[in-house]
Amino acid sequence: MRRRIVRAMLAVTAIAVVLFGVPLGYAAARFYRSREVALLQREAARATGALPPGGLHGLDPIDLPSPSDGVSLAMYDTRGFRVAGTGPRRGGTPIQRALAGHSSDARDAEDLVVAVPVHDEEAIVGVARAASSWDAIESRIHRAWLAMGALGLLAVGVAALVAIAEARRLASPVLALADTAERLGDGDFSARMDRSGIVELDQAAESLERTATSLGELVQRERAFAADASHQLSTPLTSLRYTLEAALLDPVPDDRDALTRALVEVDRLQATIQTLLAVNRDGARRSTTEVGPLLREIASEWEPRLAAQRRSLQLAVPPDLPPCGAEGSVIRQIVNVLVENAHDHGAGTVSLRSRAAGTGVVIEVEDEGDGIDRAAGDLFERRSTRARGHGIGLSLARSLAAAEGGRLLLQRAAPHPTFLLALPAAPPGPADPVEATVSSP
Repeated sequence: MRRRIVRAMLAVTAIAVVLFGVPLGYAAARFYRSREVALLQREAARATGALPPGGLHGLDPIDLPSPSDGVSLAMYDTRGFRVAGTGPRRGGTPIQRALAGHSSDARDAEDLVVAVPVHDEEAIVGVARAASSWDAIESRIHRAWLAMGALGLLAVGVAALVAIAEARRLASPVLALADTAERLGDGDFSARMDRSGIVELDQAAESLERTATSLGELVQRERAFAADASHQLSTPLTSLRYTLEAALLDPVPDDRDALTRALVEVDRLQATIQTLLAVNRDGARRSTTEVGPLLREIASEWEPRLAAQRRSLQLAVPPDLPPCGAEGSVIRQIVNVLVENAHDHGAGTVSLRSRAAGTGVVIEVEDEGDGIDRAAGDLFERRSTRARGHGIGLSLARSLAAAEGGRLLLQRAAPHPTFLLALPAAPPGPADPVEATVSSP
C-alpha cells in the first residue's frame, strides 16, 4: 500500500511538472529570443542615425556607433551590399525585407539578425543590420531550462518525501485495522484500535468494534448455551442410560414396567436434546405458534402427576389469545421446567395462565407454596442446585427464552412464587401457525 501511494503521488507530481514545465520552457525560450531581438532593434535604430549628409555613397565617412558586447553592426546600401561595419558582404533575406520597407528579425546562419530600413527624406536609402551569436542565446535558454529541470526534480523529491510521510500516516492505521480484524478472526473479541484522525478509517474501526462486540456477545451466549446443555442434559442422560443397561443385564419381571417408563424418559430427554440443537443451529428463525392449544396439551400431561399428590392444575387461556413468534417445542420445554419446579418444590394448586401483553404473549406459572428463600438471580445461575427440572434447568430455560426473543423471570418470590415467560409477537406474513406436539409418556 505504501509503495502504491508513493508511486501515485510521484506520478501525479511528474505529470504536473511536465505539463507546466514544457510550456514554461517554451515561454522561456521565446522570452530570451524576444529580449535579444529588442536589444538588436535598439542597436540597429542607433545605427540608422549614423547616415552621413551625403548618403551612403557620399564622400563623408559612415561612423557607426559602438555596439554592445556580443553585437555586430553593419550598414547596407539599396543593392544589399555592406558599405560599413561588420557583417557578411551581401545581406540575406532580412536585408531584402528591410529594403521592402519592413523591419525584420530572423536567424541567419549562426546569428540572430535584425534589419531596420534607413530613410532619407521618406525614401529608403539603406539598411542597418544588428546581429548577435545564436549560440550565446541558446546558452542562456539552456541554462534556464537546466534551472527549471532542477526545480522540477526538487519538486519531485519534495513530493517523494511528502508521499512517504503520507503513506506512512495512511498505511499505519490500515495495518492496525487489518491486525485488529485478524485478531477478531482468531477469536479475540476484545481487539480494539486507536483512532487515527482519518474519518473513513475511524468509521471502519468503529464498525469493526461494533461487530466484535456483537460477535463476542453471540459467542458468549453460544458457549453458555452449550455449557448449560452439556451440564443439564448429558450427565443425567448418561446416568439414566447406565442404570437402564445395568437393569437390563439382570432383569426382574416386576421391573419391566419401571424399565419401560425409564426408557420413555430417555426418549423425552433425547427429544429435549434435539430441540436444543435445533435452537442452537437455527437461532435466527422466527416461528408462529398458537399458545392456547399448546398449554392445554401441557396441562393434560401434568394433571395426572399433580393429582397423584392430591393437587390440581388450573388452566386459564383467553379464547382470543394471539399467536406468538416462538418455536412451540421450545415453549413446551420452558413451561415444563416451570411446572415441574412447582411440582417438586411448591405446594397447593398450580396455576398455568396466559394473556396477551401488547403484541406479544405472557405465560405465568404459579403455585401456593410459601415461596423461594433464595435470591432470584441464583435460580438462573448455571449449576445451581435449584436449577433442575424437566430435563433442563432454569438457567437453560432462560437461555432458551432469550434465543427465541423472549424473557424468563421470577415475577414474585414469596408467597405463591410466580414465574413469568414473555414471548414476542408473531412475525408478519402468511406463515401458518405451528402447534408443537410430543408423545405422552
